[in-house]
Amino acid sequence: MDLNQGLVDLVAVALVAALAPLVVAALPGPRIPQVVVFLLGGIVIGPHVLGIAETSSIQLLANIGLGFLFLLAGYELDPLLLRQQAGKLAIEGWLLSAGIAVGVAAALTAAGYIRDYVPVGLALTTTALGTLLPILRDNDMLTGEFGRYVYAAGAAGELFPILIIAVFLTQRGHFVALASVALVGALAIVLTGLPWLARSSAVQRILREGEDATGQTTLRWAVVLLFLLLAIASRFGLDVVLGALLAGIVLRAWTRRFNMDTENLERKFDAVGYGIFIPIFFISSGMTLDLKAISKDPLRLLVFFLLLLIVRGLPCLLVYRHALAARQRAEMTFITATTLPLLIALVDIGQRDGVMLPATAAALVGAGVLSVLVFPQIAVGLHRSAPLTPADIGITTAQTASAPADSPGQHGHPDQNGQSR
Repeated sequence: MDLNQGLVDLVAVALVAALAPLVVAALPGPRIPQVVVFLLGGIVIGPHVLGIAETSSIQLLANIGLGFLFLLAGYELDPLLLRQQAGKLAIEGWLLSAGIAVGVAAALTAAGYIRDYVPVGLALTTTALGTLLPILRDNDMLTGEFGRYVYAAGAAGELFPILIIAVFLTQRGHFVALASVALVGALAIVLTGLPWLARSSAVQRILREGEDATGQTTLRWAVVLLFLLLAIASRFGLDVVLGALLAGIVLRAWTRRFNMDTENLERKFDAVGYGIFIPIFFISSGMTLDLKAISKDPLRLLVFFLLLLIVRGLPCLLVYRHALAARQRAEMTFITATTLPLLIALVDIGQRDGVMLPATAAALVGAGVLSVLVFPQIAVGLHRSAPLTPADIGITTAQTASAPADSPGQHGHPDQNGQSR
């Protein structure tokens, strides 16, 4: 690889990332997610349009960006949430989506529309929690009880597809792959216990004193954790997103046991992740999008776009019928149907297998881009259309009158357990 060309590619990518917030601010109407501008910018500078840059020289940085995206998603997840009512409903909804996806993929394969039915069917069951978080957080849609259901649905839409990718879409045998997943999971559990081995006041003092300024101790160890689990997952032949997701979960456990300043650490992760590496991943993904293949068969893109809503979104209307108000169920429908990062990973797997049609690969990624552009905006519009009344969320007039004015969930920003912080 030519070093000079690599630097030119990096300058082009950095320029797209820097211009994205300015473009979003300048566009009229409702603000679109920056990730859409990243993807469109990648298309423009990529080999299929201007040909200014190519992905080979920035692939490592793009993989780190993918890792940071899922680390942040894993950091937001609480595994205990899947044991609660919100988690049980999320699992039920994902299993229903998986059942529908099997039937849809089988029908498309029988019709000769697709050939690589496993990655395509699995792609229809994914949810882009990492991509959705900044959009939903900016619109105050992660608070209270509804936020718990969103976190749980996003966790199911990422965790289960990742596990299936690691076990069934690997070059190794399924038994070996399953054993590898178990070993990596066991390692993650062991890593969550490391703070107990370093509970001395001296260690905690060093961590706190080096947390800011030039030391940045906690951030550096978090990056070590991410790279370690990415490398181990890759070594075991697993998809790197599994390692990144586990790194986020482990990091969450570390912050609790070390009593770290989580808000400060989260700001650092946002700065490093969203400021540097995550934009590179999305811009690189846009550079690989084949517009010619999409233009030859645009109907294929629209089919997959609608299938994302049908397979992953519509089950929410049934699953949450007793838990959420009608408008909230509609919001969940569009939130869960939004996907992209895992879809890109599945397309990459299908292309490596040599089975996925180029038109299918391009249409799937295009459908994911369209879902990020359209579905969250519909959900935000529904959220803003009319405030929920207490009756909508099952609170009676008597309960409202007897509730204290500063009860949890009415002030502050709840975490994924619904507690104010």
